[in-house]
Amino acid sequence: MSQKLTLAIQKSGRLSEGTIELLKLCGIKVSNGNNHLKALAEGFPLEILLLRDDDIPQYVADGVADIGILGLNEVLEKKQPVEVVKKLGFSKCKLSVAIPRAEDYTGKNYLQGKRIATSYPTILADFLKSNSINAEIHTISGSVEITPGIGMADAIFEIVSSGGTLLSNNLKEVDVIMQSEAVLIANNSLNESKQELINKLVFRIESVNKARRNKYILLNAPKNKLDEIISLIPGMKSPTILPLAMDGWCSLHSVVNEDDFWEVIGKLKQAGAEGILVIPIEKMVV
Repeated sequence: MSQKLTLAIQKSGRLSEGTIELLKLCGIKVSNGNNHLKALAEGFPLEILLLRDDDIPQYVADGVADIGILGLNEVLEKKQPVEVVKKLGFSKCKLSVAIPRAEDYTGKNYLQGKRIATSYPTILADFLKSNSINAEIHTISGSVEITPGIGMADAIFEIVSSGGTLLSNNLKEVDVIMQSEAVLIANNSLNESKQELINKLVFRIESVNKARRNKYILLNAPKNKLDEIISLIPGMKSPTILPLAMDGWCSLHSVVNEDDFWEVIGKLKQAGAEGILVIPIEKMVV
């Protein structure tokens, strides 16, 4: 019987949606029908468990699941003996200190002797210890943002995405303690066959993420400007250059990083490029 990987993912929410979308882009279709604990996967030897995200590290550490996808913050909070295989680049957020808007933040020492509410007591305790800060940690399972307003805490340490929740509770973000994103974790005792399956899955994920970060670009260029234009978009090895019917012109095909896209486009125009087309890349294998 061929081996399968058991993957634990969040059963609902933004992280779950991002995970399902990533798997879909990797050619893995997920369908759970009426089962609220397990899901079927097509296109890869995979069985999926649908769990609370804070339970995933324990399931992976105990070997109930071989791998899991969850936020790095949950991995660090639970401190289970698992391997972080790869950062996945979605569901990005930050864990920050926030205080009432009327207060003046004087730096990390502001927290000395303060009451801090959080749903991440382990990460907070590590941060306080590393900065020699003595503070009182109040562990709250939900609605951490309301605690300063009702007199339960002087500050909070919590996930911040847009900052809208802080604003509505008259709080301000004053210190970013850690950046988090979705990660792939694995059990530390997997056999060689399962490790090989993980490598194949990671290969698919990397191909998808490289495609997300790059665009395929086609343009027309005068031959006497080719060297200058190639220096702006060198591609993975070198651009593809094809002659045009019009004398003195050619068509150039290459790849450009999305982070540099608009700056590069402006420079290409200045260098004499015309008819620039930019196309999304579905997969990218290098």
